[in-house]
Formats: sequence, C-alpha cells, structure tokens
Amino acid sequence: MQSDLDKLLGLFDLTDAGDDVFVGQHPEQKTARTFGGQLLAQGVIAAGRTIAKGSPPVHALHAHFIRGGDVERPIHYHVHRSRDARSFANRQVTAMQGDAEVFTMLVAFQDSSAGLEHAVSTPEVPYPDELPPLGEHFKGYEDRIAAFVDALHPIDIRFANDPTWKARETGERLEQNRVWMRADGTLPDNPLLHVATMAYASDTTVLDSIITTHGLSWGIDRLFAATVNHSMWFHRDFRFDEWMLYATESPVAAGSRGLASGRFFTLDGTLATTVVQEALIKHFPARD
Repeated sequence: MQSDLDKLLGLFDLTDAGDDVFVGQHPEQKTARTFGGQLLAQGVIAAGRTIAKGSPPVHALHAHFIRGGDVERPIHYHVHRSRDARSFANRQVTAMQGDAEVFTMLVAFQDSSAGLEHAVSTPEVPYPDELPPLGEHFKGYEDRIAAFVDALHPIDIRFANDPTWKARETGERLEQNRVWMRADGTLPDNPLLHVATMAYASDTTVLDSIITTHGLSWGIDRLFAATVNHSMWFHRDFRFDEWMLYATESPVAAGSRGLASGRFFTLDGTLATTVVQEALIKHFPARD
C-alpha cells in the first residue's frame, strides 16, 4: 500500500505534453477544490522541468489564485521561459483547466553567492520528539473536523501549541502558531522535490493565526477561506525530510482579507524560508 508521501511524490510526476506544458493529476482523497499547496508544488515542478541541469536553484515564487480548481479534471501547467542567464532564470507558470485559468505563478531561480548575512532567531518551543503526532489532536474531534482527518497526510506535523479546534475549546486566543513539519518519510536527493514538498506544506496552518487571534477554529465556526496570493523566498539550503519549525503570525486582517506570514527554521535554528499568504476570510457568527 502506498504511503501518503508516495502519493504526493506521484502528484509531482507530471506528464510532459510538449511545448513546455505539463499535466498534473489530483489525489484520490479529494477536497471541494484543488488544494492550494498542490498547485504551488506542481507549479514548481513544472517550472523546474524547463531548467537545464546544473542551472541555479529556486530562489522565490509568487503565486496568485484565480479560481478554485476542479478536482475531477487534470490541470495543465503552461510554462513561459522569461529569462535564462548564467546565474538567473525566470519562469511564469499558468495553470489551466480547459480555457479557465486556475492560478498563475512567477518562479525565480538564482545562484547563491557570498554577501551580507543576518537572520532573526528561532522561537523557543519544545522539540518535535517531545510533541504528539497530529493524529492525537484529532481524537474526539473526528466529526467536527472530518475534512482535515480524511485529507492526504504526507507531512508529519507536530503542533507546539494547541491547534485551532483545541484552542477554541479552552477559550485561548493565539496571535502566533508554532508547528514542526517534515515529509513523512525520506525524500529523494533532488532539491526541487524538497522545495515542492515545502511549498505544498506551506499552505497548511499558515492561516491559523488569523482565526486564532479571534478565538475561532476551522470546522467548528462558520468560516469561509480562499487563498488570494502566496509568496515564498528561499534563503538557505534545507532538506524537507528533516524537522523544520513553521512559525506563523498574522499582522493584519481587514477588508474581508487576512494576511499571514511564516518562517521555516531548521532544527539548528537556521532561517531557511519566508512565506507570506493573503486570503479571503469571512466569519458567519451563529445566530441566537
């Protein structure tokens, strides 16, 4: 039986349709619309498939989500080669279903070189081996958060604070979330796959701080959320089959949109990646 990580890696095995078009599929565990992390990850793979061997690694990506993907149809990733240089490369990826654009993403590749160095410190939290696996947090909440319980789980997730549904039960309001993550198994020695897996995982828990700031929870409160845009900057090398701390917070929510930012730290405290995501978020309070 395939593991969930094997299923995720299978989603990264895009079909080459020619003319820089690559076709991606959906997992068996389907959601109402295409998971944003899947679009990010498959888009990264599509862009990377047009980069020559030995070319610079991924430096940044900036994605805009245009409409929800149909999980019953494949997605065609059209790659435009904007630039190829010795230490730089740029690609634009447009995900299509028929004539409809699902999302578009700019992916930048750049070699690293010596320069100024500094970074913020990693937050102080318990180590992942001291924390329970995600499944422990599901117990007793299976009916209320069924969408999360039944989803694909290729990422090993360890909350350093209570997840949204438990925080709500205790009345706790969290202005920040701290979550350890890694691929739930060993990834191949291909840096592009590690970037794609992180991109997939980065769309998980990043919005939590927006709603926990208000004492709300996915699956329990009447919430609607849809990602508008998502950016990532890759500062240093990493392996995503090793533990990384995803530290997220929300600096602002206004105009029915919430902004969340996150940082991935390696186990030794090195800041590897920065994430910013904006989403449409609406809360419909229950009527008395």
